[in-house]
Amino acid sequence: MMTKQVPTRIANVLMNALKGGVVPRTGLEYITVGRTQEIAAILHDIEMIEEGSASFRFIVGKYGSGKSFLLQTIRNYATAKGFAVVDADLSPERRFAGTKGQGLATYKELIQNLSTKSKPDGGALPLVLEKWISGIQMAVKTEQEAEGEEFDKLVERQIYAVAGSLEGMVNGFEFAKAVVLYWKAYKEDDSALKSNVLKWFRGEYATRKEAKEDLGINFIVTDETWYDFLKLFAAFLVGAGYKGMLVVIDELVNIFKIPNSITRANNYEKILTMYNDVLQGKAKHIGFLMGGTPQCIEDKYKGVFSYEALRSRLAEGHFATADVKDMSAPIIRLKMLSQEEMYILVEKLLHIHAQLYHYEPAMTQEDLVYFLTVEYNRVGAETHITPREIIRDFIELLNILHQNPQKTIAEILGSNSFAMAKGGVPDEEIQEEFLEFEV
Repeated sequence: MMTKQVPTRIANVLMNALKGGVVPRTGLEYITVGRTQEIAAILHDIEMIEEGSASFRFIVGKYGSGKSFLLQTIRNYATAKGFAVVDADLSPERRFAGTKGQGLATYKELIQNLSTKSKPDGGALPLVLEKWISGIQMAVKTEQEAEGEEFDKLVERQIYAVAGSLEGMVNGFEFAKAVVLYWKAYKEDDSALKSNVLKWFRGEYATRKEAKEDLGINFIVTDETWYDFLKLFAAFLVGAGYKGMLVVIDELVNIFKIPNSITRANNYEKILTMYNDVLQGKAKHIGFLMGGTPQCIEDKYKGVFSYEALRSRLAEGHFATADVKDMSAPIIRLKMLSQEEMYILVEKLLHIHAQLYHYEPAMTQEDLVYFLTVEYNRVGAETHITPREIIRDFIELLNILHQNPQKTIAEILGSNSFAMAKGGVPDEEIQEEFLEFEV
């Protein structure tokens, strides 16, 4: 199989991240396998967001099934398409609601990780604001011949027009005021004021009093208001020339793990608010992707389905099955990659590893089949083996082979490893299944 050349820096990132069991933030297009239906469904959502609609999806899969990988792939696609993306992993300190500012902590993380095409690794807020102002300046220059004070007044009029369009939204007046203040700081090259406005947008003011003293705004982002601010950001970003805003939140299992039932219910209520906003058309130009395990969604006592209002909205109808799915449903369930897809993936990794370390790959199709057969024959693999584990093992195998060229694959895996893995005779059916696979 021919593999397109991967830049050395990206190849290095891919190998290090995958060996460590984490999803790399770049280069995913070189190793994406399968997921055609799932990706097509989410890309359709992204088109709708661009048109002014909104979307909400749960991406559900077991640990290591490729859930985070899919989220990261979509994130990269969206920024390349001209969207702004914010992403965060939930944790005990970051939730949707809490008594110790956990909702605000999630908002801070999201805005800190604001990414765009020109700044894909986060921290794009100052860039977004500068781009917005320079975009308005360019538009004014194109439309009218004006200089000096007259030019500034025309730009200011446009700035106020964008700010005015936000004022009708919840907390929009304060947001608009901050937008205008940033323009003032930009025009006067006041770095201290710029810094304070950015601090306010990021939710970093602890009290209203501080914000009032620094900015004249008697309002701050709180646990109760952070979601309204995300909607304001989505509206502002569209005004600043972006296609929309995608909100990617992973590790939903951290809500499931909350021991207090009232706190859990408060978090699920916040999810319900977002979900209802999307379905009722109250949210525009914004999409939500939330990643979680089947248990954290379906558990009737602590999962999302323990909150009846969510369960009744999200539960599948009578016709969808494990094999026949409704891809427009709010929950997208990820099946494990098939053995054929895993073969394609390890072959891609073999070529990237060879490119990175400048050698000609010596592993044959039979070698790859041998490795995968060993992996799938491990005791308990039928229910517990995941792509993450197979990838980690494969990169380790490649590293050992490269560092010990005198060793053969059979020596490293153990010539009797099929039988050892099963505690008995090798599963000839699995071997045959791989060997019959035409590449």
